[in-house]
Amino acid sequence: AHGIILVTGPTGSGKTTTLYAALSHINAPDKNIITVEDPVEYQLLGIGQMQVNPKINLSFAAGLRSILRQDPDVIMIGEIRDRETAEIAIHASLTGHLVFSTLHTNDAASAPTRLIDMGIEPFLVASSVVAVLAQRLLRRICPDCKRPYRPNEEELSRLDVAPGADVALYRGAGCAACSQTGYRGRTGIFELMVLDDEIRRLIGTKADSTAIRQAAIAKGMVTLKQEGAERVLQGHTTLEEVMRITQQEIEVE
Repeated sequence: AHGIILVTGPTGSGKTTTLYAALSHINAPDKNIITVEDPVEYQLLGIGQMQVNPKINLSFAAGLRSILRQDPDVIMIGEIRDRETAEIAIHASLTGHLVFSTLHTNDAASAPTRLIDMGIEPFLVASSVVAVLAQRLLRRICPDCKRPYRPNEEELSRLDVAPGADVALYRGAGCAACSQTGYRGRTGIFELMVLDDEIRRLIGTKADSTAIRQAAIAKGMVTLKQEGAERVLQGHTTLEEVMRITQQEIEVE
């Protein structure tokens, strides 16, 4: 398997944890997996990890170049921050390596357009990216003070539920166990866009992220908002929490 798999979301949305889980899942004695990170967040058994160090000019790009000399099967780059890192990552993925990395974008469909904005040729993005996973972390309702309530029409419409539907939602009343917040623990929501011929064609013709997103939804992609609504209806989190998390726009650095 080769190509780039991107995980995207704001700082603190669990991207590194997802990447570590993916690497641990595919790790095997016959696989050479190497990472370049800033910083190495925790040690992974049987995986070579390198930490970037500006003091000795060891950037993501420089680290990536030295990794490629060690003939890895799988590479993880902590973050694609600039054109140089993106170019090397794409070159590595097109020469038979499986590459994992992260970007800061609002949703899955914005990831390919972000790479193009960095100066990467659209056809290279279209041919190298395999899938994009956008994610967020939501606070869970505290199990000790969880109470049902009847949602109003506006809340139902935000959840895409028919008006007047017999639905109970939940919220935390606040208790000692959750320091009166009504929340305890966190859960992830995910939006997975797997590239197919149609999405590759759109990326190759520099279509905007809205067109890419619509094509992905037409192919069955579940959006962050839809998955968030599902978690609300299942009683795991609140509508307020989903609105707060999915309406955060990530500032382009």
